[in-house]
Parts: sequence; structure tokens; C-alpha cells
Amino acid sequence: MDKPLIVGVDGSEPSLRALDWAADEAAVHGVPLRVVHASRWEWYEGHEPSFGINRSSVQDLSDRIAASAVERALRRTDSVKATAEVLSEDPALALVRLSAEAGAVVVGSRGRGELTELLLGSVGLSVAAHATSPVIVVRGREENREGCCRTIAVAVGDPEEASAAVQFAFREAQSLASSVTVVHAWRCPARELPDFPTTVGDEHQQRAAAQVDEAVREATAAHPGVRVRHEIVEGHARTVLLHASRTADLLVVGARRRKGHVGMQLGPVNHAVLHHAACPVAVVPHT
Repeated sequence: MDKPLIVGVDGSEPSLRALDWAADEAAVHGVPLRVVHASRWEWYEGHEPSFGINRSSVQDLSDRIAASAVERALRRTDSVKATAEVLSEDPALALVRLSAEAGAVVVGSRGRGELTELLLGSVGLSVAAHATSPVIVVRGREENREGCCRTIAVAVGDPEEASAAVQFAFREAQSLASSVTVVHAWRCPARELPDFPTTVGDEHQQRAAAQVDEAVREATAAHPGVRVRHEIVEGHARTVLLHASRTADLLVVGARRRKGHVGMQLGPVNHAVLHHAACPVAVVPHT
């Protein structure tokens, strides 16, 4: 990662956890940290007439949120150059636009307050679906990233579509001196089981193993010092990945671009891990 890391903050506890994660990540990679606070007046106005809002006070609050976030990042690590940006625009649109300039965009899993929690949750999901850079949604347990026994899990399906996610996971693992668990879920068609339950299952297992080997061959050769473990499991991808997230410090998944659609299309599996994973989730666009 050689571009700046961008983190979206709104002053909520989840966004501050995302800020801490981003500060650690920027320190590991030696890149600048750009702290972004974006908001629209409607978020503060709600259904009240706009003349009832002191916009100067709102601007002051935004400035304080951004400045406080930078101070927190610098207290956490003095090896990172951190700057603040306050933008009067839709948060999702702002972060998606800035993602073109970022090595990755980091967001929290929840927002501030009963109403904005829902809105910011939607923002995080929208950024994950449309950003041109990887997006990390910080969720799950809070742990010290400086631990020595970190594990990065990466989801692998089709070898060609998994390339970007696999490369991201291996680069991250090398930077953190951690290991990679390559996770692949396979299913045996139910109609095949009654007549050939063992043989057919073995064939699917072997085919899955071959796909995983192909998917990680290039990354393994490029990062020979990274410890790799394969986790090839029969079952639903959603269930297998959520289980893997319980023992991982980061779960990496790919996002598919489909012709005729705008941005990345996050399928049901990605939606599930973004909402329920027990660790931060990195969504990496296919190249």
C-alpha cells in the first residue's frame, strides 16, 4: 500500500474504533492517514425547518470532530502523518469519490444516535459496494493489532475472481508478519448424494482443493515468508466464512463488478459477513 489511508469519522464510538484501526494500519504501511468527516445539513435538520438550525454551530461541531480524531490518531501512534478534512456533502458519495486517491477506505460498522446509526450503516454498505479501492469495515472484537499471532482469512471462490482479494491478503500478512488462512466453501449437489455419497464428495473436495491451489499459487510465490493454511469446507459460504471470522483478525472478500451495473455488486454472502462477521472485513474490488 503506497497511497494514503482514508478513514471516515462521525464522533461515534464505532467510528473511533475504525480510526484506531486505520492509525495502526497507516503506521504499519508507512502511509499518511486522511481523517474525513462528511455530513449534509439534512442529517442535523431531520424533519425540522432548516431555519431552525444554526449552521455555524454545526460547522464548529464538524471541525471539532475532525480535529479530535486527528489528535486521537497522533496519540495512538506518533509515526503517522494525520490530516483532517471536513466536507459538506453526502458521506457515502464523499468517501467513494475519495477512494480513487486511497490505498483503502476504513469505516466503522455503526453510526451515532438512533437515526444516524441506520444512515451511517447504509453509508458503510454503500462505500463497500462502490469504492474503487479496498474498503475495510471495522467490526467485531476489539484487540491490539500489535499482537504476534495474527491471522488473516481470505475467501476464495473462482480463482480468476479471487486474485485481487488474495493478493491483498498476502500483502497485508507480509506487512504484519502474520499468517493467511485460505477459506473455500464447496457444496455437493443433493441429487448426487443418494447413489454416490462418498465418491462424489471426494471428487468435489479434490476439485475444490485444486481451485484453491490455483488461486493462491501466484501470491504464495510472491510472498514465500507468509505462512499459509487451507480451510476447504463443505457447506454454505456464508456459514463457513462467518465461522472463519471467529478466529481471524481480518476477513478479506472480493467484490464482483457486473456489466450493466454501477459499481460493485455485493452479493448475499458479502452482505452477511459485513453485518455479522466477528472481525473487521476488507472488501476488495476485482481488477
